[in-house]
Amino acid sequence: MQTTANRTELREFLRSRRARVSPEDVGIPPGVRRRTPGLRREEVAQLAGVGITWYTWLEQGRPINVSSQVLDAVARTLFLDAAERDHLYRLAQIPQPPVTSDPPTEIPGDLDTVLGALDPLPAMLVNARTDVLRWNRAYAALHPALVSAPAGQRNTLWHLFAAPDGQHRIVNRDEQAPEAVAGFRYRYSQNVGDPQWQDFVTRLRAASPLFSRLWARHDVAPPHLCDKRYDIPGIGDVSLRATGMELTDHPGVRLVVHTPTDRRSRENIDRLLRRATHL
Repeated sequence: MQTTANRTELREFLRSRRARVSPEDVGIPPGVRRRTPGLRREEVAQLAGVGITWYTWLEQGRPINVSSQVLDAVARTLFLDAAERDHLYRLAQIPQPPVTSDPPTEIPGDLDTVLGALDPLPAMLVNARTDVLRWNRAYAALHPALVSAPAGQRNTLWHLFAAPDGQHRIVNRDEQAPEAVAGFRYRYSQNVGDPQWQDFVTRLRAASPLFSRLWARHDVAPPHLCDKRYDIPGIGDVSLRATGMELTDHPGVRLVVHTPTDRRSRENIDRLLRRATHL
């Protein structure tokens, strides 16, 4: 149910977007002089293929039935960009339609600089589907099999469930597995219908009976801080806390930093990085 604040914001937002679009932008002859800039409500309604009364009520924030298809038509008519379209959905309090969150085609070099500066803390860039996009030296030393895997398997969830025994090195996998699947389903629900997400789930279910059983439970939870414990041959125990931070300039991409939870773990990470440097 929309609040008064939502209705006010929605009204002002749509009015401002209407005022920004000139008749010439949408192929309407200028005609007589207009009292206000931009499109009229009836023109927006006609161009979007909706009724004038319906659009007026939408702009007024009245409690009407709104579909994502109709909101998309309004967004196209008003030339809304991705951020404005998202804002419209939120103000109308309509669930977002599926969106793809594949990694961007290019990641700026300054993010590689950030990753390098975080050494000896293992750090990576990961997308919503948990594909690992970039990493630093410490993360590569901690997960050599993951970063060297083929692109379709360079994924933290795949590595947790489908990597050969001994490759993931995580001691508390039984504890981590249900939480990882519930957090993944939380993001999956925002991408239902995306064929790449569906293909990944299908492949992982075929590769891992454990993942398939957990997936069938339909547990869902927002992703949260988690502690991972590793047993690294020749190094010893390492306990790390994973902290994820969304990148505002790259929607769907997170910077994940793993911080040692105790002095012994920090010392062992330093030893691991020194060993990897001399290999």
